[in-house]
Amino acid sequence: MEASMSRKGNCYDNAPIESFWGTLKNELVFHRHYRTREEAKKDITEYIEIFYNRFRKQKRLGYLSPAAFERKYYTDHCIDLGVGDIR
Repeated sequence: MEASMSRKGNCYDNAPIESFWGTLKNELVFHRHYRTREEAKKDITEYIEIFYNRFRKQKRLGYLSPAAFERKYYTDHCIDLGVGDIR
């Protein structure tokens, strides 16, 4: 990872990641008590890789999950191209 630095006074540089950290804490971390750092890492990784990236509905995708958005995209485009139904 590389640190992101913008010019003085540009408060929007870290806004997306700060929003993500807030979501992660509110939806997962504040509801759990971890005994070890490894337990926390495993749980957070699972949340990001399985739930957040695949199933959580996202405003920028028209309130679809990334998996549903991708299915819809390829279904719509394959039918438009005459490839057929890929479901």
